[in-house]
Amino acid sequence: MSRPSYVLTSSCTDTVGIVAAVTGFLAARGALITEMAHFVDDEAQKSFVRVEFEDDARSAEDLAAMSGSYKQSVAKHFGMRFRFHPSGTKMRTLVAVSKQSHCINALLHRWWDGHLPIEITGIVSNHDSQQDLADWYELPYYHFPIEPGKKPAQEARILALFEETDSELLILARYMQILSAHACETLAGRAINIHHSFLPGFKGARPYHQAYDRGVKIIGATAHYVTTDLDEGPIIEQDVVRVDHTMKPKELERLGQDVESTVLNRAVRWHAEHRVFENGNRTIVLRH
Repeated sequence: MSRPSYVLTSSCTDTVGIVAAVTGFLAARGALITEMAHFVDDEAQKSFVRVEFEDDARSAEDLAAMSGSYKQSVAKHFGMRFRFHPSGTKMRTLVAVSKQSHCINALLHRWWDGHLPIEITGIVSNHDSQQDLADWYELPYYHFPIEPGKKPAQEARILALFEETDSELLILARYMQILSAHACETLAGRAINIHHSFLPGFKGARPYHQAYDRGVKIIGATAHYVTTDLDEGPIIEQDVVRVDHTMKPKELERLGQDVESTVLNRAVRWHAEHRVFENGNRTIVLRH
């Protein structure tokens, strides 16, 4: 009979013996390590560890006991922040979108094919443009329009929905609204946004036309955690594609949307697989 799989994530001040202590704890339990990554940030003097392993713990009580044992031994000794995550549990995710559909289309396609370890709890929007798409995937669609002078009330409905659906992650899949400071703080480390990498160089409307006018040679996208600093949260993933003078704004926009979709999917997958560690204004992403 196969054993359950878990992920242990931990971080602490760097010192001698961290990896040995982590692996020793798991070995003493008879756990089988199937993947391990370790990184030391020399400037911050912090150590980050992600371990995936198989263990005999099969119930919530078993998991709590394992976590308690780790807390009293390894974590207490090194002053670690840590958490155990069941590998087979998909992250409950609410998706917010406005009128643009390229990011949510790519996201839903990869979710449908099983390439994203998330469980989508619903799609929320300030427009009804994506209702048909949600219906096709048989997902609940919440249309929360923004009435003049009532944006805080609309945002409160989204936060309430996030809690009511027991969601763990909010994806802003081209949700073209700025979240309030309260929402950013409430969702700290639990909200991912995507934008074209022209920011802050090309702000405002028609960024690809602005880029065309400036003759850019690369376009790209950035996925990051949402903070009160607009589009300046800790970066999870970025990518670019080369362009040239023959490409009109529409072609630049098409290529840019492809990159946005790819970058957002990567960021969501790494977050849901517990590979991303926030480290001040930066992130540590412990990929394979």
